Amino acid sequence: MIRRLLLLVLCCICSNLRAANSELVFPQYFAVVDSRNEFDWLVLQAALERTSASHGPYSISPSREPFSIPRMLQELAMPGGRINVIARASDRELESRFQPIRIPIDRGLMGMRLLLVRKADLPRFAAMRNLADLKRLSAGQGKGWVDTEVLAAAGISVVETPRPGSLLGMLVAGRFDFFPRALDEAPREYDANRKLHPGIAIEPTLMLRYPLPRYFFVRRDAEGDKLAQRIRIGMEMMVKDGSLAALFQKHKGPLVARAQIGKRRIIDLPNPSLPPETPLQRSELWFK
Repeated sequence: MIRRLLLLVLCCICSNLRAANSELVFPQYFAVVDSRNEFDWLVLQAALERTSASHGPYSISPSREPFSIPRMLQELAMPGGRINVIARASDRELESRFQPIRIPIDRGLMGMRLLLVRKADLPRFAAMRNLADLKRLSAGQGKGWVDTEVLAAAGISVVETPRPGSLLGMLVAGRFDFFPRALDEAPREYDANRKLHPGIAIEPTLMLRYPLPRYFFVRRDAEGDKLAQRIRIGMEMMVKDGSLAALFQKHKGPLVARAQIGKRRIIDLPNPSLPPETPLQRSELWFK
């Protein structure tokens, strides 16, 4: 009888330990090598570590197989799907389908856009002063990217492709005039492709800027509620103690310095797909 009671107690303890465990699985991506993904998961791990005393142990691991973006969203939407957290640029559709943790992972850096252009066109861009000048040209975008709506709403002609990997080749071929990339994307992509496409350059005098937060998203269910609460508490702690800003500076600071923002003319654009709940009033969440 006593032995049976001990086994029952042990089973209850093990069950509670499993319940206390936060097991997070994030997606691998097909044919995408992106330094932002590494930074996302560093932030997530730090947020989980901050809450280990209050919320218990955790594990964080990549999915066993890579997913395309549509498949990734399907997996996150499915109860029992193979992933339970993603990091994406926010828009109304995403926030209606999934539960956002409304603290920008990259402090809004994704909405600061440098322009990849043809070297031969650098004098033309140097002469531009405002949006009216830029509207005479066309931009390249991947099909379904959030930026497409931002650019189109500003009156900029957009050329889309379902194959984002072909965009630099399309730029060189003259299919469009500029390829706007996040401040932390442009230098990495330029460095990786300058030998293959020696005719491209990072335009040095302009920067587009619009609010485009990159959030963690989880499923809208009981598990998602628990994960969202834990991630939110951990990230708020990181904002308060300055560790999120420190992590940003460590991993993004050199790219920010390289961009020389102070020497650029900034063209601000509205983001019509930005949900009204976006915490724009919380200045401590955004890089300035």
